[in-house]
Amino acid sequence: MDPVSALKQIALFLERSGAHTQKVRAFRRAAQVIADLPPGEVATRAAAGTLTGLPGIGNSTAKVISEAVAGGEPEYLTELLAKAGGPVAGGDELRKALRGDCHTHSDWSDGGSPIREMAEAAIRLGHEWMALTDHSPRLRVAHGLSADRLRRQLDVVAELNAELAPFRILTGIEVDILDDGALDQQPELLAELDVVVASVHSHLRMPRRAMTRRMVAAVSNPLVDVLGHCTGRLVTGKGRPESEFDPEEVFGACVEHGVAVEINSRPERLDPPRRLLRLAADLGCFFAIDSDAHAPGQLHWQPYGCQRAEECGIGPDRVINTRTADDLLAEF
Repeated sequence: MDPVSALKQIALFLERSGAHTQKVRAFRRAAQVIADLPPGEVATRAAAGTLTGLPGIGNSTAKVISEAVAGGEPEYLTELLAKAGGPVAGGDELRKALRGDCHTHSDWSDGGSPIREMAEAAIRLGHEWMALTDHSPRLRVAHGLSADRLRRQLDVVAELNAELAPFRILTGIEVDILDDGALDQQPELLAELDVVVASVHSHLRMPRRAMTRRMVAAVSNPLVDVLGHCTGRLVTGKGRPESEFDPEEVFGACVEHGVAVEINSRPERLDPPRRLLRLAADLGCFFAIDSDAHAPGQLHWQPYGCQRAEECGIGPDRVINTRTADDLLAEF
């Protein structure tokens, strides 16, 4: 087995399982180191046991490389494949209809990979476009983008779009909803972006009435396109309870102002819960089935959202990322 391919596959499956970014980077870095070696040197070093003498190659990655060079599937990869299980059951029609992803992150904020790697992974999935939505300044723990850094990112995206066409990276942001419902970025800069996802990341236990006012104020802002992971819940590990708000009022405001409700596909979020999805659908909301990917392998999480949407009777016509990029920008 090709050792570079083995290392990249391991990185991909680690990303899908939500492994720590540093662990994923170790395998991607090792793959690059090996790929840059002259022909024959990998096999020579594997036979001599000197792989760990290379920068970026540790004991775990050296074992993977040696096992691949020997002609077998590395044990580490075999274990990951066994844990991965089969594909998500259901949501096939929606998954086939998706043309893009409205919520992704890069290493400009708290993602683990450069923008190009995220875009190339989206291309391999068959997507036509991807909205790049790194965090806004207030979320310092996520290295949120200041106005100046966001403007620099726009230049990078323009260059990549020229190289990757016809694939398109839509400019965007996941902007924090502040306590009073204001948005954490300059309005004139938000107006330049293709996709604005607005999310609550702080004071999640705010009283119900105050949280409702906060969220309604945000989705009433004409610059907002998508309401991100609306309850803020976490369903794995120690978990985190849902924020309390009046869903009829919030989703009603989404309908009134043409804001899509995100179906967040991250396994630890799966937000909103089914009862709220059904309510939002009954009220006439549109939806964005998003990966909220922070690494290339996490772009594969969209089927989790497709499955949940299908269970709640939400068809492709109600999902905004079944549109072409041009149609999306014209409608939302």
